[in-house]
Amino acid sequence: MVRILSVIALFVTVLAFAKAVPSGRVVGGTDAEDGQFKYQISLQHSNGAHTCGGSILNERFVLTAAHCVLVGNEVRPPSSLQIRAGSVDYSEGGKLLKIKRIVVNENYGNFVHDLALLELEEPLEFCDHIQPIELATKEVPSGGDIIVSGWGRLYNNGPIPDHLQWTTLKAMTTEECTPYFEDLQPNIDALICLAHGSNHGVCNGDSGGPATYKGKLVGVASFVMNGCGSANPDGYAKVSHHYDWIIENMKN
Repeated sequence: MVRILSVIALFVTVLAFAKAVPSGRVVGGTDAEDGQFKYQISLQHSNGAHTCGGSILNERFVLTAAHCVLVGNEVRPPSSLQIRAGSVDYSEGGKLLKIKRIVVNENYGNFVHDLALLELEEPLEFCDHIQPIELATKEVPSGGDIIVSGWGRLYNNGPIPDHLQWTTLKAMTTEECTPYFEDLQPNIDALICLAHGSNHGVCNGDSGGPATYKGKLVGVASFVMNGCGSANPDGYAKVSHHYDWIIENMKN
């Protein structure tokens, strides 16, 4: 069973619970240091409730997952969302910015091409805690160390941490990934699969967040299979596969 990672129903109840639970992991991760992930943002509803992650590409655009900005097949009104940049706490610090325009990948469906661009109403001002990340243009070698980060649940159906979490997963080639996600053929080359052991990996609320390799953005968190923390690989939209789409839509 493939499961989308965005925070869905019962968010308010879980958030209240999260404040009483010590933070410890994405699933199996570590608290981020201030300024460690300068490109990471929290995508939020206009009431401040965290829903997804995202990555700063330049002073005007953020990259996230398509399913983070959709209700059914309809794109959410930009005014219903905001981002917080420059803070390891999604609820305070850093900068809050409104969204001007949302561009969803027109090929999104069946868990592939899960990308959306957010154009900000005002340009970001870069500083020690807010910086863009470079897009990857090449494949990641098998076994490469991939850093992922986010405010996703600490375990399956668990609480959401206030503090940004991160961990390291392992890159898989398309050939290594195919046996896990045969139902996604012939589009599996649009994914990067990240391997990990049990009680590790990403979870609800990490969607749209970054996967990086040697300081470049290689993936956008999309889905997990059989629940968070299972031994199955996590599915990310592959940035190098969608590089041209990203660049072209930041021009328009």
